[in-house]
Amino acid sequence: MKIDDILREGIKREASDVHIVCILPPIIRVNGKLEKLEEFGDITSEISENILMELLTDDQKARLSDDLALDFSHTIPNEGRFRCNYFYQRGTLAGVFRLISKKIPTVEELGLPVQIKEFATYPRGLVLVTGPTGSGKSTTLAAVINLINRNRGENIITIEDPIEYLFMHGKSIISQREVLADARSFNSALRSVLREDPDVIMVGEMRDLETVSSALTAAETGHLVFSTLHTQDAPQTIDRIIDIFPVHQQKQIRTQLAATLKAVLVQQLLPNRDGSGREVATELMFINNAIANMIREAKVHQIYTAIQAGGKRGMMTMDRSLADLYKQGKISRDLCIEKSHSREELERMIG
Repeated sequence: MKIDDILREGIKREASDVHIVCILPPIIRVNGKLEKLEEFGDITSEISENILMELLTDDQKARLSDDLALDFSHTIPNEGRFRCNYFYQRGTLAGVFRLISKKIPTVEELGLPVQIKEFATYPRGLVLVTGPTGSGKSTTLAAVINLINRNRGENIITIEDPIEYLFMHGKSIISQREVLADARSFNSALRSVLREDPDVIMVGEMRDLETVSSALTAAETGHLVFSTLHTQDAPQTIDRIIDIFPVHQQKQIRTQLAATLKAVLVQQLLPNRDGSGREVATELMFINNAIANMIREAKVHQIYTAIQAGGKRGMMTMDRSLADLYKQGKISRDLCIEKSHSREELERMIG
């Protein structure tokens, strides 16, 4: 048994993810639901070790041994590309493979609000795409970066762990740096990127204080910076960034964030009503003077009301997006309510 044979079956069945966990057959996720690939039989600990290790270099094996987890990318030539994560559970090696489309999708193909095309026009500032794991944040960023690549002559530098979508140079120059392969960490890559004449910087994830601080500095010094966070709504995103800093720095960070943040897009992927695919629900916040003042003055709890009032600007709350999907017959009422931030408000919207 070869791991690539299992991955090819995942590609054939249009899976988003392939799981290798003892003691089960390989499992794929299709339209949000898990399915067993019974034809491959149960994966024992010995089989798991053999088929997963065959993809790794000696350096990657050493990192896995030291850290007990590993992120990397894997390509089956002319067939598919995967973002891979290895980890140990109950003493046995396991792996999850996320299929990355060979084609970078457009905003329209992703079903995202067309207003986010505005992100690709900003000359400077910070744009955040947030949501739970598996909600398509990296794909959204790839769509926006490719929009810049097609329409603007910029020097774009991405810092990723690992590299997912492979960009071709368009009107822009695109350099893609992979953490541990091309840089020691997100933070070290961000420190050096300002000496690499960038116009646009994409940071795969803001994981720690140093990375957040460097990203804010890059945006403050005239660069357009994109990144992701694992947050569930726009106000929580603001709080998460501020709370990562020591208390004595938070006033300064509020001022810095109010001046640099341009927009926050929150997204989640939901199974559609007939189970044939998934729909994207979004919350979209553009920073205006009122919201900037709320950030600066520590009144983040008022931001949700400002988003509700910003419909003409293109803003939308997650509950409004869910209600629209339900009214269009795309998702079920139960799912709509389950994923809402305020059940009472959502029930008022959908009647």
